[in-house]
Amino acid sequence: MTSPTQAPGQAQATYEPHPYIGGRNAALRALAAWRMEWPGAPRVVILTGSPGTGCSRLLTGFLMLCDPEYRKKLELDAFDPATVPPDLPAPAVPSVAGLTAAQTLWLLADHYELSATRTADIFPELGQLPAAGRPVTIVVPDVDRAGPVRGAGEPARVVRDVLKPLAAVDSIRLLAEVPREFAAELADSMPSGQARIIDLDAPEWADPEGLVLQAEALLNPQFGAPELPFTTDPAARRALATAIARQAGDGGGSRLTVHLAVQSILTHPEGFDPADPSQLPASVGELLDLHAQRLDAHPRTLRQILAPLALAEGEGLPVHLLTPLASAVAERDMSEDMASGMLLAAPFIRPVERAGDDVPEDERTLVALQHPGIGEAVRAGIPDVPGAQARIAMELLEAVPDQDWAKAGEYVRDRIAGHTLEAGLLPRLLTDPNLFAQADPVLLRAAVEALPYEQLDAPARTYLRTAPLLTRTEAPAMLRAALLETAFVEDGLPEYAAVLRGALPELAWHTLWSVSVAGVDGVTVGKLAPTGAVPDNGASDGAASDSATSDGAASDGAEVAPLAVAVSVVPQGTPGARPLRSDDPEAPALLVHDLTTGSVVDADPDLIRRPSEDERAASPLGFSRGADYVRVWRRGAQKGDEELVTALISATPFTGTDISADGILLVATERGVKALRIRPEQPDTPDVPAPRAAEPDPAQAPQPPGPDAHPTA
Repeated sequence: MTSPTQAPGQAQATYEPHPYIGGRNAALRALAAWRMEWPGAPRVVILTGSPGTGCSRLLTGFLMLCDPEYRKKLELDAFDPATVPPDLPAPAVPSVAGLTAAQTLWLLADHYELSATRTADIFPELGQLPAAGRPVTIVVPDVDRAGPVRGAGEPARVVRDVLKPLAAVDSIRLLAEVPREFAAELADSMPSGQARIIDLDAPEWADPEGLVLQAEALLNPQFGAPELPFTTDPAARRALATAIARQAGDGGGSRLTVHLAVQSILTHPEGFDPADPSQLPASVGELLDLHAQRLDAHPRTLRQILAPLALAEGEGLPVHLLTPLASAVAERDMSEDMASGMLLAAPFIRPVERAGDDVPEDERTLVALQHPGIGEAVRAGIPDVPGAQARIAMELLEAVPDQDWAKAGEYVRDRIAGHTLEAGLLPRLLTDPNLFAQADPVLLRAAVEALPYEQLDAPARTYLRTAPLLTRTEAPAMLRAALLETAFVEDGLPEYAAVLRGALPELAWHTLWSVSVAGVDGVTVGKLAPTGAVPDNGASDGAASDSATSDGAASDGAEVAPLAVAVSVVPQGTPGARPLRSDDPEAPALLVHDLTTGSVVDADPDLIRRPSEDERAASPLGFSRGADYVRVWRRGAQKGDEELVTALISATPFTGTDISADGILLVATERGVKALRIRPEQPDTPDVPAPRAAEPDPAQAPQPPGPDAHPTA
């Protein structure tokens, strides 16, 4: 509904209506009073209404009046002065459409340049801004569209984790557009008199004349309507607009009903009789049925064509999926109906063009509904929504070539979790580690987090534990797979790690083993001399010792190769560890593992030899380490010629790192110790992704090394 709403030639009222809204003066006065901070005006305003009532349009028009630059384009002197807010700096407007509650908070933190490192710190810092002369006025639109996955319940989290805490800060003036089911909850969380609900479905905010203006403008050829007897004649146009508005009423969905009624008439004017009130709808659902009947189609056919769009996730459906998904929902072949029915559905759908080099060719054009209110009406007519979503999910699974998620289309790969969530089948989908690696981690994480934890099997729990790292770093698919491979080994699920290795043989590393050990203070690789070998000198300081031991021979004269080991500095009393000084209970101990298998080795620390500096320099691989990243490099002929092989990122800081001459990376965190065999022959290596500031806990986000970082010896 983008056409102007002031019909030319109409008798001028005392004040002209807002050119974008075309009415709603009562609501505009209340919003302007909030913005002006008039005595008695509430500090928090909650805007609500059913889908299609015009909340978003009203809020958009009001924000035009709040924007200093846009105000210059409007003839403000012609408006009712009580509807025009003062010329103040624009408020913060964090649109939550598609975002999580935490991401919304970080948008606010970025806008106000806060120093917060945790979401809990954002609210107190916002409360301190007025003392520095910075007013805090926040407008939060689109709460009903919050979250990357529709069925994950993100609007409720935004209300409870963002809006309620914001409203509780006395110095914040808040205007929020929320679904009706949360409006009273938000208002009741505040002291009496501080909040006001503007429910556009309520008679208090009725705007019948504005509804007529909307219909009249949409029917006007000057604004794009075709020239028809009831559009070119001003009297006929006004009469039809009045009849359409009267039939739609002024309650739930009225603005959308009027808009779609006019579009239906103008798209297919044949057979329409403006004098027949039975052809005018009272709701969006009734409009769908009347439109189909007027075009000699069965109402069920139109709803079945629109059903996959009403159930779709994200921006819309790729065109090539529309027919098979419609057939799945209808449980019959819809090919002929779809081929002939797009003209029937035209008033209710719109194309969505996507640009970008990373957008697949067959997904550059999506099809979506004109308005979410149409989806609500269509979904209301589906007798079993979970069952319909289950059939869609099965159809999407059939569209995965060779059941290889790496070959799946973007919509199938990234959006199937949303469909299975609403179908109640998501736990059954969370068994394929390749899906974990290939699917968009933001979307998959949101869907998995919507499930009760007890419904998750072990692999899904591993994914849930790892997902924050994947989303914070925006890791590409190959790095996601490598990080998940390690996580599965850490959690005792080697069979799932093996699936990833088999599906993606080019993985940057294979995790050899992982052990859970508390308090690891450092790790090193080394070689354990064979039994009976004599050290070159008697000095030893355990893992830190550079003492050389003979590679020696067994007592019978046969050559025995030294055993490659991993040595961890751990607290005394750790099972399997040997204390460095038995007479000092505070001294650390050494825990020795076979570097390849992870088996505990009962070894005398004096028999362990670390690589010399010359041996390290001659090794083909080196590494650089930050708090929670390790970059592995292939050494070049000269300093500065190093080539990045791969990067390991951790959700918790590293406490120790080393690498062996044959490419086994040894790392320790508070979780324990693990060994990864690096694959330097891999031709394609991922970049280390930058952390995302908009995620829940940026304090733990991995930081990339500085430009002067080089491999260590």
